[in-house]
Amino acid sequence: MDSVVAHVVAALAVVIAASHAAGALARKCGQPPVIGQLFAGIALGPSLLGLVPGGVHGKLFPDEIQPVLASLAQVALVFFLFAVGYELDLGLLRHRRTVTAVSLTGFALPMALGAAIVLLLPGAFAEVNDGRPVDATFVLYMAVALSITAVPVLAGILKDQGIARTGPGTIAMAAAGVIDALSWPVLALVLVGGAQGAAREWALKAVLLAGYLLVMVFAVRPLLVRWTRRPDVGAAHAVPVVATVALASAWATHALGLHLIFGALLAGVVMPRLPDGTPDARLLGPFQSIGGLLLPVFFAISGMAVVLGGLHGSDLLILGVIVAAAVVGKVGAGVLSARGARRPWRDALLIGVLLNTRGLTELIVLDVGLRAGVIGPRLYALLVVMALLTTAATGPLIRLLRRPADAPQGPPVERKIPDGRTGPETSPPVAADAAPGP
Repeated sequence: MDSVVAHVVAALAVVIAASHAAGALARKCGQPPVIGQLFAGIALGPSLLGLVPGGVHGKLFPDEIQPVLASLAQVALVFFLFAVGYELDLGLLRHRRTVTAVSLTGFALPMALGAAIVLLLPGAFAEVNDGRPVDATFVLYMAVALSITAVPVLAGILKDQGIARTGPGTIAMAAAGVIDALSWPVLALVLVGGAQGAAREWALKAVLLAGYLLVMVFAVRPLLVRWTRRPDVGAAHAVPVVATVALASAWATHALGLHLIFGALLAGVVMPRLPDGTPDARLLGPFQSIGGLLLPVFFAISGMAVVLGGLHGSDLLILGVIVAAAVVGKVGAGVLSARGARRPWRDALLIGVLLNTRGLTELIVLDVGLRAGVIGPRLYALLVVMALLTTAATGPLIRLLRRPADAPQGPPVERKIPDGRTGPETSPPVAADAAPGP
């Protein structure tokens, strides 16, 4: 037991130091920290560290500590996403018709393209997936993998770029949440393999989920409102209670067949705010700090599963097909649906670019597929590269498409950002197009 603890402590020290250094470097290059953190994970994995003589990788990351690191990563994920949900201002989401159109198109079109490329190139995908069958389960999985948009990474990018309160930013953020909510049940259906009785099982889970949502909104939230308004409730008492709510909510959605991130986000959304509508910094700060400190462990674990040495030269063709389908599906869906809702061309392109952000949520989907045996190491590596490329392209494209009115304005103020650092932030006004569209 002492040996396992010592290994965990040493591994955490290496992972946190390397991930934060790489994340800081990525931010200086105008990229979200997840890009650098994932690269750090790849470097700490068998692709690079595994090539060092003397079995350094095996000694630093033995198999017996992997479950411990994975558990720490999931807890960090819960706290980080609780903070994202708590910061989400639902009062800004006034684009109901546009959000519905963007969400449905942004879900359906990428799924259709994901399934189409597999059906058109079954032999190539069977080869890159190490001979696994190209059956309905695999086709549906690839469809889901291309439909995902990363809500937490998108939230960070919107803040860093100063467009979180603009029309395109709020539309993309709301649509991303709906898209992922639609994608997770489909992914769960993939994992059960479409077995008989699945429809009845999902009908029951849908009823249970609806009941859970009602309990959170009409029972848990009023209790939290009454409790937070008590004068004797300080931060020392509030943080443990809020942490319990976040973890319990995450467990509940996991038990209902969804991923724990939905419970964490929901707990943040129903958490009462201050009278002026802003999150309580006493509650928000600790969860941002914990998530920012330990979330790199998740990125590192995802990166360490990438084995670049196992790729073949012919895999580059499949990578090109996957990236093309991913970009066309998301950007095309955003443009078509936003233009259909009478948004300007620049806004429509910006919404499509924002939906093309995959990052963290995509890594979760890929990790699930790899552990379930739906995809093998080679295809996993290609899909991780696709997630990196599409996420890395978001920042430069935003700067290209952003209008002068969307640029950050006002004096810089200190804020706590999701990766746990403090840094300057401007206070961007709500753009004129944030009003309801026609």
